[in-house]
Amino acid sequence: MTKHRILRQVAAASAVTAIAVGLVGCGSSDSSSDGAKKETTTTAAAKAPALSTEQATAAATTYADLVWASYSDLLDSTEKLQSDIAAFVADPTDATLETAKESWLAARDAYGPTEVYRFYNGPIDDPDDGPEGQINAWPMDEAYVDYVKDDPQAGIINDTEGVPEITRDVLVAANEEGGETNISTGWHAIEFLLWGQDFSETGPGERPATDYTTAPNADRRAQYLTEVTDLLVDDLQGVADQWDPTDGAYRTEFLKDPQQAVSNILRGMGALSAGELSGERIAVALDTKEQEDEHSCFSDNTDADVYNNALGIERAYTAEYPGVDGKSLADVVEEVDPKLNQDLLAQLEANVALADSLKEFGTFEEIIRSDDDSEGRKKMNELVENLQDQGDAIAALGAALGYEVSLEI
Repeated sequence: MTKHRILRQVAAASAVTAIAVGLVGCGSSDSSSDGAKKETTTTAAAKAPALSTEQATAAATTYADLVWASYSDLLDSTEKLQSDIAAFVADPTDATLETAKESWLAARDAYGPTEVYRFYNGPIDDPDDGPEGQINAWPMDEAYVDYVKDDPQAGIINDTEGVPEITRDVLVAANEEGGETNISTGWHAIEFLLWGQDFSETGPGERPATDYTTAPNADRRAQYLTEVTDLLVDDLQGVADQWDPTDGAYRTEFLKDPQQAVSNILRGMGALSAGELSGERIAVALDTKEQEDEHSCFSDNTDADVYNNALGIERAYTAEYPGVDGKSLADVVEEVDPKLNQDLLAQLEANVALADSLKEFGTFEEIIRSDDDSEGRKKMNELVENLQDQGDAIAALGAALGYEVSLEI
């Protein structure tokens, strides 16, 4: 385990413990070393599910339709990124670089809400062959990939002897090889290759287009960017295919047991809310005040990451998305327990709005580095606490419906 990872775990534990005081009334919890709630579950194994098979099937089917629609639109955005990066590599200019960056931001915004489709060993994070680690692993040691300010010869790109040819197989094999921050693939590798290191306290990185024309190993850098982008598209396509309504293997399996499917939906919502988002992605950075603990630190897009994760949690419950019809989980819960449903809907909506409001106080980086009593940090701490409360509410809803829902990540 790297020293940085240990520090992240200590920070997550202390940060989440600090905000957990007072949550016992909603369901007691302990903080794990990675910021998640440790073994936070509601147990109702002997209780028959409150949802009928018909209700659970309706909710699970609508959710599956939502996942397919979300991934389909994400693929459209990521293929646009692929096209714009190909255009940039063919003609590296300030203008084509800016277009590629804009496409990365748009595709990233489409990806964020889909992260709620994790945490139940589905196609994205199946323990045997799920590509999530290739797609979105972080934090990233940028010197593992390319030059950095203090080492112009750093990285795979500049290691012409050790890595004579940059291929997809090379990049896949290198990902997390020898350390959890040795990230060579996915969103953040592409982000770094577009923006470079971020030395600004008020803006993103400023990698010059000349890194792809006259700089040392410009051709290898272009090859790396092309390969890693093509890999991202293929990985996302593979995940999407599993949810295809016509022949998606995982979708078929998911819908065979609608009660388990509903439990999985709640698991994804709760684990992202109370563990990954509130702990790893926000509380750690608040505690350390370190830029490298930002999720998208090169582009300064972390505030959008937070908002889109919160939006995805709400969306998984309501299934409100263009082209998606049918009864959502919220709809069927309304039929059996209107108060529980309305209470959770209010929390989801409020947290999406709170996450969106953070941009009023600057970038994520500016907020975490601000004074402890600054309004931005107060709001961000409030969001962390609210997301923990929301996780507890999701687990409590699961218990009321007869499911055991773990919030552990």
